[in-house]
Amino acid sequence: MVSGLPGTGKSFFCHKLAERLPFLILSSDALRRILFSPPLYNEEENKRLFPACHALIEELLTQGIPIVFDATNLLERHREYLYRAAEKAGARLILVCVEAPPEVVRQRLLAREKGFALQSESQAGWEVYRKMKPHREEVSRNYFVVDTSKDITAAIDKIVRAIKK
Repeated sequence: MVSGLPGTGKSFFCHKLAERLPFLILSSDALRRILFSPPLYNEEENKRLFPACHALIEELLTQGIPIVFDATNLLERHREYLYRAAEKAGARLILVCVEAPPEVVRQRLLAREKGFALQSESQAGWEVYRKMKPHREEVSRNYFVVDTSKDITAAIDKIVRAIKK
């Protein structure tokens, strides 16, 4: 499971990890764009989006398909659902919190808003980031922290080793 605010590099991280190991990336942003046009990033959308994500996660894990869940996952009560789903399926859960300095995030999100961002499923901008930031909760379990404003190769290597254990 990958967690982080918009613009911190969650999807970038997931794609780099999937280059190293065969994972299906389940992106809440991609599913949001399929279900809602245009996405509003509000609570009503979330009430429909995340149960759909959870159903997919349960089905994929039950089938033994390794996945990376690419979503903000900012609230512990939402992560707890994923903890239980992994335990129920007998799947190994690795938690990764992706971050970047606010100024880097702001530049990324402004570029996204202007259409300069490459491979971004998300349409969340700086205002969404600012709205979500105060609500981020600490993860209650052990997790990796990846700062995507720096070279993430060593972090990917470490996580790959943890996954292969």
